[in-house]
Amino acid sequence: MLYIANDHAGYELKNKIVEYLQKNNIEFVNLGTDSAESVDFPVFCKKLVAEVIANPENKGVLICGTGIGMSICANRNPKIRAALCKDSKTAKLAREHNDANVLVLAGRSTCKFKAKQIVNTFLKTEALGGKYKRRMEMIDENLQN
Repeated sequence: MLYIANDHAGYELKNKIVEYLQKNNIEFVNLGTDSAESVDFPVFCKKLVAEVIANPENKGVLICGTGIGMSICANRNPKIRAALCKDSKTAKLAREHNDANVLVLAGRSTCKFKAKQIVNTFLKTEALGGKYKRRMEMIDENLQN
């Protein structure tokens, strides 16, 4: 399942992504917020993180003003590999090399057309495994020590 969450600064871009997902029959759950009224992004980030870690097949999309706050918050959980992506190339590499399970977008600087391409690439790209999986396992080992 795909989950999507945002703060007030990501509200407008989220709506464009939701339209894209609906138009392409991509199943998703909107975890809010559903307005441009100021909110605290960690509340919505934590909702998404809980859903993504509930099943290894789940993926997420987080959107805030710069993408940085959501990235920091999401990556506090050792089961989350959130990647702030500015274009399709970084989204592809985030999935292939890092097996990212959460895509983070900057609501204030990502145009809606580019955002749709980034989301599409993120959802269609598989992790490569091999040396990249080994590297992710090395990160997990560091967290346990």
